Amino acid sequence: MSIYNDYIQEIEDRKAQGLHPKPIDGAELLSEIITQIKNVNNFNREEAVNFFIYNTLPGTTGAAVVKAQFLKEIILGEAVVAEITPDFAFELLSHMKGGPSIKVLLDIALADNGDKAHKAANVLKTQVFLYDADTDRLKEAYHNGNEIAKEILESYAQAEFFTKLPEVAEEIKVVTFIAGIGDISTDLLSPGNQAHSRSDRELHGKCMITPEAQEEIQALQAQHPNKSVMLVAEKGTMGVGSSRMSGVNNVALWTGKKSSPYIPFVNIAPIVGGTNGISPIFLTTVDVTGGIGIDLKNWVKKIDENGNVIRNENDEPILEQVYSIETGTVLTINTRTKKLYNGEFELIDISKALTPQKMEFIKAGGSYAIVFGKKIQTFAAKTLGIEAPIVFAPAKEVSIAGQGLTAVEKIFNRNAVGLTQGKILHAGSDVRVEVNIVGSQDTTGLMTAQELEAMAATVISPIVDGAYQSGCHTASVWDKKAQANIPKLMKFMNEFGVITARDPKGEYHAMTDVIHKVLNDITIDEWAIIIGGDSHTRMSKGVAFGADSGTVALALATGEASMPIPESVKVTFKGAMKAHMDFRDVVHATQLQMLQQFDGENVFQGRIIEVHIGTLLADQAFTFTDWTAEMKAKASICISQDDTLIQSLDIAKNRIQIMIDKGMDNHNQVLQGLINKANKRIEEIKTGIKPALMPDDNAKYYAEVIIDLDLIEEPMIADPDVNNVDVSKRYTHDTIRDLTFYGGDKKVDLGFVGSCMVHKDDLKIVSQMLRNVEQKTGTVSFKAPLVVAAPTYNIIDELKAEGDWEYLQKYSGFEFSDALPKSSARTEYENIMYLERPGCNLCMGNQEKAAKGDTVMATSTRLFQGRVVEDRDGKKGESLLASTPVVVLSAILGRIPSIEEYKTAVEGINLTKFTPVSTKL
Repeated sequence: MSIYNDYIQEIEDRKAQGLHPKPIDGAELLSEIITQIKNVNNFNREEAVNFFIYNTLPGTTGAAVVKAQFLKEIILGEAVVAEITPDFAFELLSHMKGGPSIKVLLDIALADNGDKAHKAANVLKTQVFLYDADTDRLKEAYHNGNEIAKEILESYAQAEFFTKLPEVAEEIKVVTFIAGIGDISTDLLSPGNQAHSRSDRELHGKCMITPEAQEEIQALQAQHPNKSVMLVAEKGTMGVGSSRMSGVNNVALWTGKKSSPYIPFVNIAPIVGGTNGISPIFLTTVDVTGGIGIDLKNWVKKIDENGNVIRNENDEPILEQVYSIETGTVLTINTRTKKLYNGEFELIDISKALTPQKMEFIKAGGSYAIVFGKKIQTFAAKTLGIEAPIVFAPAKEVSIAGQGLTAVEKIFNRNAVGLTQGKILHAGSDVRVEVNIVGSQDTTGLMTAQELEAMAATVISPIVDGAYQSGCHTASVWDKKAQANIPKLMKFMNEFGVITARDPKGEYHAMTDVIHKVLNDITIDEWAIIIGGDSHTRMSKGVAFGADSGTVALALATGEASMPIPESVKVTFKGAMKAHMDFRDVVHATQLQMLQQFDGENVFQGRIIEVHIGTLLADQAFTFTDWTAEMKAKASICISQDDTLIQSLDIAKNRIQIMIDKGMDNHNQVLQGLINKANKRIEEIKTGIKPALMPDDNAKYYAEVIIDLDLIEEPMIADPDVNNVDVSKRYTHDTIRDLTFYGGDKKVDLGFVGSCMVHKDDLKIVSQMLRNVEQKTGTVSFKAPLVVAAPTYNIIDELKAEGDWEYLQKYSGFEFSDALPKSSARTEYENIMYLERPGCNLCMGNQEKAAKGDTVMATSTRLFQGRVVEDRDGKKGESLLASTPVVVLSAILGRIPSIEEYKTAVEGINLTKFTPVSTKL
């Protein structure tokens, strides 16, 4: 009884936090609960029955296995529970979403069970999460003449699991809640510093926005009981930043509806809107939950009588309101006319939010059911030897005769599944593609594991070339939360077939490398499609899409992803970099010059950035492709030259070999397979059989941007502009300022060199700058703390071999220890250099943070409010983003340097340089 008593104690502890009992996922606990149910005189029996029915997680959890088996016993009369009749047992099985429940249903349906077999068959007809083991049983039974199997297959072929679902309501009434002014980061919906609780949905839901906002939402629900609350980003984009399924989960938890009365805290159908639409990654997660995401366009640029944009004193376009969405506004979504109304007044066309495919997601309660449903329909029709009837909306196909292909169009056409032979598709086409590389990061990995269990998946798809589970987001502090979550995650993923950063058996050294760097190394083909559980899955080889934990799970389980082929924006360069400039400045200048060229319109948003920086190795080029998340692009593709790509692949091979030497390969020899594929790709390039990927000369782009390197005179800093009187312009990544703007006297409280934005050369720059300072002044001292975190152990090993690491050690006041990792986050910093463990460190904000109210100068990616640094009374925290030399010098001086000081400091230092191959490719 001890495990049950422990659970009861946990329930009491959660009551103090205002929480319900935690959903049960373990076999041992549920087995004990079943023992109590069977004892009709047990004092806890009524409570145990409720736990069994209403508080057990479905899918392939240990608890689901036990639950399904006990329900089978009840159906077959081997066990009697007054509260659970055989018919109710069938209903409970119908909500368990595959895995052991499907096995039980097939056991009953395919046996000679008379009426029970027919009832099991009727439940099976509603299920879609079937895998090879399940479909093989159905196929075998059908070929053996089993009539029940035939009946089930005929139902699947007709897609009755979908056609018999209730239709989507013609009118959906919503009441608005403005969650924020300007861009709304997923950090607001699911804060990084609460990452440890994401798999505990009810607990994590407590952190969405603020307690006051949660009370306002509840008040709106009480006032409008038959309407859905729509969360809105006024004058901004909803869901920018990290690709957090937990953000959508939280929105659904507070504003959606229950997916099942028997599955706790799993809600669906959230409705969100933004003046400037929904971030592409966030919109995918909305689709996963059967929700609706609306581009409201309720503010537009004001124009004069001649059609010219009216500007303010800062030369910024003035916006005017088209219609109001203030909190409490009641609106109507009409799913038939595809319009948004206020009463009878039509506001805007929302057909992009209600495409035929999205309507299917809404009807089915999420996109996964459609993906699996299509596969099961195809299987059934093939088994029966018939043509599957057209039930689902046909995939949109855009094929334009005589028009060439962009790089992403070429990749999608090569990886497309089920494409008619010889058919060439262009942007806008709906495509199902094979995925080559998949990445899962550690703060969303437990949710990915839950999604895999819910999908009843038990092994990685053989289609996937390689998959990696990182440990980077919890690298800084090995605290009790990490110790409780990470080993469990690594064990699950390792057994699933994923290469894991930490060895569940403890046989190889824990590798806390930043996930994006590892994925960039294990991507060994520029034609690859990569899906990763983080918005910075932006490889400089292939095309990579940051995704929510559920989409990652789908890619792992099926080896596929479905999406429209995105439009592309072509970015090329002209001119030459100044000697004192770093490539990071080019990255920031690209965003600035693009906005200037297109009158403030972000032409990158929601599109592919096809960037022509072919003379940069993949490591350095990643600095650009990584930042495209901050540009709000859907993804990016780096167009590389043959020789450069070969060098990049050689570096990748060496790093994969190190992983093998450490003992990280698995029984499928995934890593060795990647090396073999890299060798093949190198040979193809060298022999000219298949040169490096290039777009066609006559490809069509949404826009073309030419960046003038001659215009970049000074280091460029991305500023959160925390005191802008226009709140919507704060924390956007769009405010790019030159060094001189700060006058050489803005105080800096902390410097940070780290995150996925840096590469080996950045660490060499730190070493070189500190050596220069010592040579000029005789000593190295800091007027602000400098935190340095190499992205990977491989880079540290390379720095050691090249002699740079010893200099970093020499100037540091703290160096990480793998033998004695920190057990708590640092809250105070001295004016020294800290050499931290490879991983995300301050960039993630879930473990380490700067002191509240600090001004931080960082090489990282995020400047959202509260991410790296929180506010304090009287002073807003701010994280300014810049190149490595700017950050190092700012920490040494304790302030942002002048341009003269900067130029002097970088003399003779090997900054990351870039020379355009051509201004026209």
